[in-house]
Amino acid sequence: MRHLTRRAFLVSLGASASFGHARSLFRSREDLVFAGWGQPREPIPQVAPLSPPFRLPESWYRQTVKRLQEKLAERGLDGIILKDRWNIIYVSGLFHTTTERPFWLFVPTRGEPVFFYPGLDKDLVNTWWIKEGEWYFDYPHAGPFNALAYKAGPKADLLQWMLKGLARRGFGRARLGIEEEVGPTTMKRMRESLPEAQFEVAGDILLRMRMIKTPEEIELTRKAIALHDRMLAFARDYILQHGTDATDFEVRHRTEEFATHELMKLMQPTGRPHDAVGVSLRFSCRAGVATAYPHPNQFFYARIRRGDAVQIAAVITIGGYGGEGYRALHIEPMTDLQRKMWEVHTEMVRKQQELSKAGVRCQEVAEKVLEIAVRAGLERYIYHRPAHGQGMEGHQAPYIAPGDETVLEEGMMFSNEPGLYNPEDGFGYNHSNCVLVTRERGVALNQTPLTREWCWLKL
Repeated sequence: MRHLTRRAFLVSLGASASFGHARSLFRSREDLVFAGWGQPREPIPQVAPLSPPFRLPESWYRQTVKRLQEKLAERGLDGIILKDRWNIIYVSGLFHTTTERPFWLFVPTRGEPVFFYPGLDKDLVNTWWIKEGEWYFDYPHAGPFNALAYKAGPKADLLQWMLKGLARRGFGRARLGIEEEVGPTTMKRMRESLPEAQFEVAGDILLRMRMIKTPEEIELTRKAIALHDRMLAFARDYILQHGTDATDFEVRHRTEEFATHELMKLMQPTGRPHDAVGVSLRFSCRAGVATAYPHPNQFFYARIRRGDAVQIAAVITIGGYGGEGYRALHIEPMTDLQRKMWEVHTEMVRKQQELSKAGVRCQEVAEKVLEIAVRAGLERYIYHRPAHGQGMEGHQAPYIAPGDETVLEEGMMFSNEPGLYNPEDGFGYNHSNCVLVTRERGVALNQTPLTREWCWLKL
């Protein structure tokens, strides 16, 4: 992969978005009208072709370890102990499942990283680029830590086992970073194992690194968002084709099936470790009353009806990267209040994107976006902040919220969802995009239109 500086990459991305250097997903004029319905099927520009590779290369992770080691040295640390799944994946590229079984990665300031992990993950670790490590049989573990570890015995302290493994590697008197502050009982166990070591909270180093996306991370995100756009187009067409015969449940599952086939044709997974990793293709469709709640707790099984709001939402990751793609649809007819809420909400979405440029505080963006609804007399329908930071885990700091003083920087990513909700009348609207912060403005990686023509449907 040709190396780009972050600034050069962001400039090129902004230029392509501004001048429309994109290809339509649809190949012919006939594709623009759905057969038998006369409702325009607007072409969606595909900025990032959906094509391999579908994960970051090993070289990116090796370079990330080096970047982390430089920051540890600046902090005066001899290494950092990572337990958070997303931090471990970000640094090492080893996608794995976390349960009650502890899994650690130790990154020394100088030298090679070390895994401490459960035995059921041996084949994943042994086939990955980080070769140094130790494993335990299972949780709860009974010592000794050898081939006879399955024998019954007293419960072993796995935290102390890991720390003693660091001592054997020369870190018994080291200054070690940990991700977050621990309680007194845990710290007592740590000091019993390494009485001469110092422990310092340093999780902010990883959070800072993960908040600012590299060009390679942005490119992989754009691929995932390209599939978002295809899913939203498919769901819209499914609703137009099946009309009031369809349920939101059907729309959800047909769209997930479509996207899975689309991606797997290109990905061609082998079933082997480290292939087709970090893939999640989740789609949601809710119709009618369920759209009136930001986080509804009911199962979605409602028939598509005229006069109802319908939200279609894709949350996809490929190789661990992706974001959000929601569209607030409405099946005509619409009341005056519905039109007003949809229009104001859409204006808020566009304004957040416009304001999300480097140098602006998160709280300033939030205040100006929410003020649009207040000026329109719709403050009673505001339920939440406009957006959250976008990371591998979904929600990531910082937040476009009145209480977040973080200054936006190039390379940050956010959702784009200042929704408005009306539980009393049973409808709500919540678009969302994945917005990339650049020097001049926010750039929506999603290309699905936010227009009335696309979102207001006639059945």
